[in-house]
Amino acid sequence: MKDIAAITSVVPHRHPALLVDRIAEIEPGRRLVAYKAVTLAEPAYRDVPEDAANEEYDYPLGQLLESWAQCAVLLSCWERPNANVLDGQVVLLARTRDVRMLGPVRPGSVVVHEVTMVRALGDSFITSGRSTVDGHPVLEVGQLTLALRPAELLRAPGSTTDGRS
Repeated sequence: MKDIAAITSVVPHRHPALLVDRIAEIEPGRRLVAYKAVTLAEPAYRDVPEDAANEEYDYPLGQLLESWAQCAVLLSCWERPNANVLDGQVVLLARTRDVRMLGPVRPGSVVVHEVTMVRALGDSFITSGRSTVDGHPVLEVGQLTLALRPAELLRAPGSTTDGRS
């Protein structure tokens, strides 16, 4: 098991943007299984009224996909971590294909993300996989492509590494 300290040593995401709680299994360059616990403390539920119907507590697809994508980044970058996006390589989402929401995710759910490396091409990675809750599929990702690019190429002209111009 890999905990938050291991996760944050690889990626720059921090609370509340970090949407991965624990890595259960990792075979670098091959596959990863990780967990995300969904709770009422999620920012997505901040404006849901107390008398809301169950469906209003469905975890947003964008948040679920972001959580899965963070797992894809962890798998892709496990052997070349960079927790500081101001230096080194920055991970960019290049493309998603065949993403399907298959069922609701609500507070109290523990989402199990499974990510498989389809192909690694230098600084680009093609991944696929799915997410389940209690063994039931809730998300399917046909393909998610990531690309690593040097931070200095992405910086605005005249800016510094501390974010000031």
